[in-house]
Amino acid sequence: MVRALFPGTFDPIHFGHIDIANRASRLFDEVVVAVYDKPLKSLVFSPEARIELARQSFDDRPKIKVMGYSGLTVEFCKEIDAQVIVRGLRVFSDFEYEFRMALANHRLAPDIESISLITAEEHTFLSSSTVREIASLGGDVSSMVPPNVNGALTARFLELGEGQQLVPVTSMRD
Repeated sequence: MVRALFPGTFDPIHFGHIDIANRASRLFDEVVVAVYDKPLKSLVFSPEARIELARQSFDDRPKIKVMGYSGLTVEFCKEIDAQVIVRGLRVFSDFEYEFRMALANHRLAPDIESISLITAEEHTFLSSSTVREIASLGGDVSSMVPPNVNGALTARFLELGEGQQLVPVTSMRD
């Protein structure tokens, strides 16, 4: 059995993430969507909330599991016996970042392969930071995220109220 790990912060999970996970599930026996708990960026949702939103997004996909993790991605791969790391590429600048990460991961764990899937054309503009920024300003993100995520974003920004700066002014890679 070949298990692939699709790591990210998923704050929030969006249709681009879901597309990559679904496509990876056609290539591998199992895909673990791995929600990283402590990224070096501002978050809207707690790790538990991000895991639950991701789980709900894949309820009908038995080959896709959702788990949270801490620490090095390659160490988590070893922990769950994942042989492959899957990443998505939207634009050329993603390639440079992902290339460096793949080389670093290969240095740390040469037995774990990295593959990148090119995003579907309709998702090239989509990033979690874009979704967060639009949602924080009261914009409609229903075409970018599943209904459960849309509802959670609306509720979260109502809860936070105005004046909360969780969404960075400049875009961040996610």
